[in-house]
Amino acid sequence: MSIENKTIAVLMGGPGSEREVSLASGESVARALEERGAHVLEVDVQSQEFEVPEGVDLAFNVIHGTFGEDGTLQKLLNARRIPYTGAGASSSALAFDKGLSKKKFIEHGVPTPAFEFVPVGGDVLPSMQPPLVVKPPREGSSVGVHIVREADAIAAALKDVAQHDDIALVEEFIAGKELTVGILDGEPLPIVHIQPRSGFYDMKNKYPWLSGGEGSDYSCPADLDEVTTRAVQQAALDAHRALGIEIYSRVDVLLSADAAPYVLEANTIPGMTETSLLPKSAAAQGIDFADLCERIALLSMAKRQR
Repeated sequence: MSIENKTIAVLMGGPGSEREVSLASGESVARALEERGAHVLEVDVQSQEFEVPEGVDLAFNVIHGTFGEDGTLQKLLNARRIPYTGAGASSSALAFDKGLSKKKFIEHGVPTPAFEFVPVGGDVLPSMQPPLVVKPPREGSSVGVHIVREADAIAAALKDVAQHDDIALVEEFIAGKELTVGILDGEPLPIVHIQPRSGFYDMKNKYPWLSGGEGSDYSCPADLDEVTTRAVQQAALDAHRALGIEIYSRVDVLLSADAAPYVLEANTIPGMTETSLLPKSAAAQGIDFADLCERIALLSMAKRQR
């Protein structure tokens, strides 16, 4: 089976904070699908009133962050009976909400940093002591994330989170290696080691072409021993399964100094440019970018036949 002569609408853009990144992903995916013989329609989604042309065989969703990754788009496509790629509405909503994800991780024994929730906009402070990570529970691409090393910086971090949500997720800070693991069709791909050139892996270091940041260096497969590699991949796979994610994801993991993995979150619509992390991971296993896009499309069509 192939996607040759299939009509695929690539949904890109979206109304959220990651719009420009999504447009870049969409262009890359569209070219890859055309390379494999599909008839591709590019759909720039700007609101819930977007239109998908009649007769498409599949909607390939590359809208990162809010709307595209939080279950909203999936519900709309379900209602319209349009098959789409990746996670369904329920698993998308669960994975996108870091607070709900953390609860699932604990329920299923997935290692994750200690955490608490703190309401923002008032005088409530976390009971945990720095160093801490303060973030909005429902944003992607490290939007609104702060590493707080001193107690007097907590209030400012909470104030910034208030721009995105009415509650903050506060986590224990784990010093160590930043890793990410692609999951495709229930199997972990080679691990990517992320090394920001300054600070941590925030929006600027993820997308220097967009924000003027210093960027990051990547190595894949990560330089880890076999036992640690298996432990990290298993933790990522357990997280993917705990959230019930379909088809594919990319799971972010911190590896502590004593080689213990801690899962941060699972991304159901990870970046899909040819230099993004999931494609890097797939390439290290011999799956080129066009093949990765075709596999995601075929797996999704098989799951969501009209």
